[in-house]
Amino acid sequence: MSAVRVLIADDHQALQEGVRVIIEQQPGWGVCGTAATGREAVELARKLIPDVVVLDLVMPELNGLEVLRRIKRFLPQTEVLIFTAHFEEELIRQAFAAGARSFVLKTEPLSSLIEAIRALAEHKPFFTNKVSEVLFARLVDSAEHNGNSKPVHRLSTREREIVQLLAEGKSNKDVAVALGISVRTAETHRASVLRKLGIDSIAELVRYAVRNGIIEA
Repeated sequence: MSAVRVLIADDHQALQEGVRVIIEQQPGWGVCGTAATGREAVELARKLIPDVVVLDLVMPELNGLEVLRRIKRFLPQTEVLIFTAHFEEELIRQAFAAGARSFVLKTEPLSSLIEAIRALAEHKPFFTNKVSEVLFARLVDSAEHNGNSKPVHRLSTREREIVQLLAEGKSNKDVAVALGISVRTAETHRASVLRKLGIDSIAELVRYAVRNGIIEA
């Protein structure tokens, strides 16, 4: 296999270093960069153009799903591997829908991570047994309940950003500065998101964000 350049995006430095060591033990593989926030991950990906991005779902400033979407928009040939502690069916579905080609849990053997990177470097998908079971169960469930599923709230990229910032405790002014919009527009977005989700308080919004892997508990 030719050289493989990997970007690691995770806000836990100890984990970053551990993954780096494992990756650099593989002949011809190297870590071209590390990012501790979602925005930094997008910037470094555009600058370094890695072959594979190892990405945590829960990242400060910009959550992993939005990072994934942006990287795939700018760098469609770069493969993204989700490496996370969160194991919810909806998160797996959203990750694959956004362009991820592998989903590995941090609780699984590191050999799974290496196998996933190796597969993605050849532009092949890789599923661990746990993820395969979830995907298969969803296919069976969809076949049995076609047309009877409950509607799911779909948030736009901007709405997910708003949810993350508010759930992180940011004020309307902070949100406005972070997104480059006016305070009034930030207030409008906030009201719209709360209404769309049927949520009445920031406490409920925080619970929603944790449940959906937008922020960590």
